Amino acid sequence: MNLNRRSKGIEPLSWLRARLFANWFSSLVTVTLLALAWRFFPPLVDWALIEAVWSPEKPRLCRELMGQGACWAFVADKYRFILFGTYPAESHWRPALAISILIALYILSAYRHSRGSRLVVAWLAGLVVVGWLMCGGLLGLSYVENERWGGLTLTLLLSTCGLAFAFPLALVLAFARRSELPIVRWSAIAYIELIRGVPLVSVLFMASVMLPLFLPAGVSIDKLLRAQLAMILFAAAYLAEVVRGGLQAIPRQQDEAARALGLNYWQRTRFVILPQALRIAIPPLVNTCIGFFKDTSLVVIIGLFDFLTTIKVSLGEPAWTGFGVEAYLFAATGYFLFCFPMSRYSQTLEQQRAPGMGMDRVRSIGEVR
Repeated sequence: MNLNRRSKGIEPLSWLRARLFANWFSSLVTVTLLALAWRFFPPLVDWALIEAVWSPEKPRLCRELMGQGACWAFVADKYRFILFGTYPAESHWRPALAISILIALYILSAYRHSRGSRLVVAWLAGLVVVGWLMCGGLLGLSYVENERWGGLTLTLLLSTCGLAFAFPLALVLAFARRSELPIVRWSAIAYIELIRGVPLVSVLFMASVMLPLFLPAGVSIDKLLRAQLAMILFAAAYLAEVVRGGLQAIPRQQDEAARALGLNYWQRTRFVILPQALRIAIPPLVNTCIGFFKDTSLVVIIGLFDFLTTIKVSLGEPAWTGFGVEAYLFAATGYFLFCFPMSRYSQTLEQQRAPGMGMDRVRSIGEVR
């Protein structure tokens, strides 16, 4: 018993010695970082928390303490606009509930046992409910035009719907680019290279200004839908290249083994090739999704107020000018709270997907057959 206690007490010291003080260079870096943390962390805590102004009714106090304490009263005063944009104040519960549903779907997707057809049904039902809450016009909810959507709600809707519809299109483009039919292959190549060769700002501008010129007389597409279509088409081109890279990494023997078992093209693709390709492509896929989530801030060029834009607009009020540090720190924290879990989830997903998954799947299918 005493030996166990001693070993448990030694383990943390061994870990510290191995990770932080393994050699003279590691020890020097550790001591330097600790000294910098001791120098800068206490003043940061004092500025951000202890001396900070939290009440939105004290903008004058923020002016008096400028440089001594953070002015989080700016966020407390403008949080409704930052979260919901210009959505009617009496109906703010609707976008708040929509945000809660989307976050719940994100969390549900992270659980391993919830994946499959049930998860797809849950997402479809959740998106329908979110659309009903935001638009209204049915079952007693008043209609709200989408020009009034904004803030964090708009950012989550654009990124979620954009990725949800872009990923199936990306799969089609990835397989089309590997097709043996020249027309199909070159059409996919032309689309992917064209979209990847221009910035997202140009695509949004074209969707907002040029697309209405090609529509028939009397037909119009609202601004939000045009922006969503542009982002879907843009994301699909980048995701297609990521998926194609995963497909090319699969050894040819995998397809030959599945073909020897009598599986047709769709069965080989669904049960053998695609699962392995997606596992290999998890890191770049998540990286593309994170970048796409942050790129939603570019919709400001067509007059949509996303999460970051609402913060910029709020700084234009005379009472809150000069507090850009607090505003952009809050924006950075908001983006980090959504992007960091994506990164951690991708690492967990990589560990859950064993490297021999494809061959095990081939053997199991062969046994069933």
